Amino acid sequence: MGLIERALSFVFGGGRNVIAETAEVFRENAEAGAQRAQDVQIAAMQSHAEEFRQVDRGVFDRLMDGVNRLPRPAMAIGCLALFVAAMVDPVWFAARITGIALVPDPMWWLLGVIVSFYFGARHQAKGQEFQRSMSQNLKLVPQVVEAIETLENIQTREVDAGADARADARPPGEGAEGPEGVKNPVLDDWRKTAG
Repeated sequence: MGLIERALSFVFGGGRNVIAETAEVFRENAEAGAQRAQDVQIAAMQSHAEEFRQVDRGVFDRLMDGVNRLPRPAMAIGCLALFVAAMVDPVWFAARITGIALVPDPMWWLLGVIVSFYFGARHQAKGQEFQRSMSQNLKLVPQVVEAIETLENIQTREVDAGADARADARPPGEGAEGPEGVKNPVLDDWRKTAG
């Protein structure tokens, strides 16, 4: 084997590619990078699926899910109950509101933080869901515009047909007078052109 053959087999052969290995020092191998990214994505999806794969949830898990669903309806029903209480027994209501006025500011701040975090997370989740539904609804805009135009055209045709029927129902020679006896030159011109 000659010197050139040995040099070429060293650079390109023998199971190693010295040029590719040297280039990978300066630039990532795109194929290997894509494979690593795919492996990370698959691992994350499998981990996420494992969280929801538990079919036999215990009594405690179900109880906690129920407790997590209580605050929003309880707060809404509580506010409505306060309005009812104010109308039914104003003295009782005034006594309770006076008691609320005695709550110190730091407790109000704490309650505000708790409610903000609780409803903030809910608001964010619902906001993202709303954005997804809006993007779906925006795809329907051309169909809605077309439907509105069709309805307006039908309404215009019905109004024109009604005007024609009223014009045909007039005795001959009456002219284009309205209910107050005012002449309408536009209708006169239209009748002349229509024959």
